[in-house]
Amino acid sequence: MAKRKSSEKTFDFNSCAVIVAHPDDETLWAGGTILMHPEARWTIVTICRKSDPDRSAKFSKAFDYLRASGQMGDLDDSPGQTPLAEREIEDTIASLLSADRFDLIITHSLYGEYTRHRRHEETARAVCRLWKSGTRAAKQMWMFAYDDGGGKKLPQPIPQADLIVELPEDIWKRKYHIITEIYGFGPDSFEAKAGGREEAFWCFEIGDDVEMRLRNRGKER
Repeated sequence: MAKRKSSEKTFDFNSCAVIVAHPDDETLWAGGTILMHPEARWTIVTICRKSDPDRSAKFSKAFDYLRASGQMGDLDDSPGQTPLAEREIEDTIASLLSADRFDLIITHSLYGEYTRHRRHEETARAVCRLWKSGTRAAKQMWMFAYDDGGGKKLPQPIPQADLIVELPEDIWKRKYHIITEIYGFGPDSFEAKAGGREEAFWCFEIGDDVEMRLRNRGKER
């Protein structure tokens, strides 16, 4: 699939699910895209932090601001990042989603967005398995397309991404408001600096070999 700017394609999805590891991931990597399309029905699911009263309260305010519905899971997110069972993640995601079918599912990259958070990668693989099996069906699946050069820089959109969304100034300011005012990250924080003015995605359709395409894209960087 050739790279395309957002201005080259009409957003023709009505029912959209954003499935992420943590509250704030939805805003950092796709918040502007959500804000640009209030006509769509957005469902945001995070697999961690439900029992964290601070983050869960902020997530509730964030998805209200985004005019979305939201659900949280409570899988382990301790610093040790002990690997989670594949079935546990899949069952959690399936239980949190309000429907079996969407027009579009958005999630993490199989390689994450920065070096390194295991939960991002695990979430991506679980969503990919559910999508490929038809357990949670969608016309397309998009994965965030960012890279931090092995931790040498802030995450930035990968130039070879299938879709790069350039955020209008007012949309970026609203995204920044969620990061700094709702989630409460300071202007010098990683989150405030990483939540950029462009959002990038790998775009997949049914039948695409996700793993192979991402491996090939990795060689192009």
